[in-house]
Amino acid sequence: MFKTKLALASAALTTLASSSAFAAEKAGASNAFDVQSMAAIGAGIAIGLAVLGGATGQGRAAAAALEGISRNPGAAPRIMTPMILGLALIESLVLFAFVIAYFLQDKIG
Repeated sequence: MFKTKLALASAALTTLASSSAFAAEKAGASNAFDVQSMAAIGAGIAIGLAVLGGATGQGRAAAAALEGISRNPGAAPRIMTPMILGLALIESLVLFAFVIAYFLQDKIG
């Protein structure tokens, strides 16, 4: 019963919401403002997701490394080197997302 109601609701939403996609624009209207606003939203989402994912990944990597070291203290040097390398790679991905967000910010102004 729930699946039927969900299917009907999604079909109705798709049918009613898609009609606005075919609406005609006014003569001479441009989408420069739309491009700038989407670039601003994209820049904000890019840096937000990058920071969220990077912080989560670094936290989990550090927690796993500390758990491994606490179980076997003799393996600390063999655990720390790959952990530091992994943290550096995670941080580089966050910096790449920051650069992309910076380039998107140039499209705004």
